Amino acid sequence: MMASTFLKLKNLSRDGALRCRKWNRQYSKSSYAAAASESEKMEEEEAPSSGISRPLSEILKELNKKVPDSLVKTRLEKDGFPVRYIPWHLVNRILNLHAPEWSGEVRNISYSADAKSVSVVYRVTLYGTDAEIFRESTGTASVDDTSYGDPVQKAEAMAFRRACARLGLGLHLYHEDAS
Repeated sequence: MMASTFLKLKNLSRDGALRCRKWNRQYSKSSYAAAASESEKMEEEEAPSSGISRPLSEILKELNKKVPDSLVKTRLEKDGFPVRYIPWHLVNRILNLHAPEWSGEVRNISYSADAKSVSVVYRVTLYGTDAEIFRESTGTASVDDTSYGDPVQKAEAMAFRRACARLGLGLHLYHEDAS
């Protein structure tokens, strides 16, 4: 019984690897715009995980490209100041496209001494054929702000996006006002 289960898993793994290679060939040269147009199709399909496929320098080169304006959202802060950002779920899809073996983890969650805000530290790790790299960042949200899920979710999404920006993804959004 156990041997047949093992063989089934082995065959599934081999089939999955073939689908992953096919998926990588099809999408490895895709632009962010193509990723956005394919996102609806991909929601229904299983997103494959391909093994480590490229050197880290190539992955970082792709992540450092400017994200199309069609993927960027704008929200108004309480003071009326507009903030441009890439929603966390699109950042996640872009990472899946260009760095399929990335990983992310919440490293710390802490509340301020007065319990009015929560901060999250998030780490994103990229794996290439030649190296791996990680970046951490923080996000902080007011406990009273429930405009986007709960405050911990908001702080986590912010920390995730910022950690990805430290790897180059969407970094251009932080420098738009400087030009």
